[in-house]
Amino acid sequence: MPELPEVEITARRLSAAVEGVEIESTLAPGINALKTFDPPLHALDGNAIEGVRRIGKHLAVDVAGDLKVLLHLMSAGRLQLYDKRAGLRDRTSRLLLRLADGRELRLREFGTKQAAWVKVLRGEEAVRADDAIATLGPEAWPDPPEDLRSLLGAGGARPLHSVLRDQRVIAGIGRTWVDEILWTARLSPFARAKDLDDEQAAALRTAMIDVLGGALDHYEEVVALPIPDKLPLPLKVHRHQGEPCPDCGTTIEAVHYEDYVMCYCPQDQTGGKVLKDRRLSRLLK
Repeated sequence: MPELPEVEITARRLSAAVEGVEIESTLAPGINALKTFDPPLHALDGNAIEGVRRIGKHLAVDVAGDLKVLLHLMSAGRLQLYDKRAGLRDRTSRLLLRLADGRELRLREFGTKQAAWVKVLRGEEAVRADDAIATLGPEAWPDPPEDLRSLLGAGGARPLHSVLRDQRVIAGIGRTWVDEILWTARLSPFARAKDLDDEQAAALRTAMIDVLGGALDHYEEVVALPIPDKLPLPLKVHRHQGEPCPDCGTTIEAVHYEDYVMCYCPQDQTGGKVLKDRRLSRLLK
């Protein structure tokens, strides 16, 4: 799933490319993706795009007339700008904003789940009141909350890895970047959020700023239009299980869950302890 850095660079690149361009017509081939009916999708027709921005992991396209297109890419959606318009046989298309200059802003989704969604809303208040936005916690970047310890502590006995991925607690981080942030902060993914001390909370806040900001700096250098479907993620720990830790050389370990893998360095994060891999545990039963 695209997370804060990936959504942010998408918003920046698209906004610079389509700001001021008029929407000629609109289509929603993936009818299940469109979750609103008032205002109708065609209310966008004839209005200029004012910009594209990020809210948590969501994208918002601001359109003249106080119209807003709120999107969530989910795990397999991508918002991309194309020089040519989609053909009728493109089964990945979910939303088409056909621009007056012949280009097309297209939401595509790969796979069969069709979980990506779009809402057309009127006014910023409607965006903020939408259930998907109103329930978000504060942004993880560029300025995480100063009271991070108490914020995360409200997560109770849940492990940090889970609390940091909870968008109701703090917005923007998912499975990929939580591994990188916890490794940078030298914190165990299974440490209890309520047990953080002031020093650990400060390290975690600094890690959020450095890791997410560093990823964006990297994307600013290497990502241009057309935005690739798979961005070159600058990862040091996530997806690197079995490889040496770039800091201490200890083998990076992993805990496998049903639909994702959590990676960590035992030396730097868990006091040398290798956490039980649930996949292996199931095999040994």
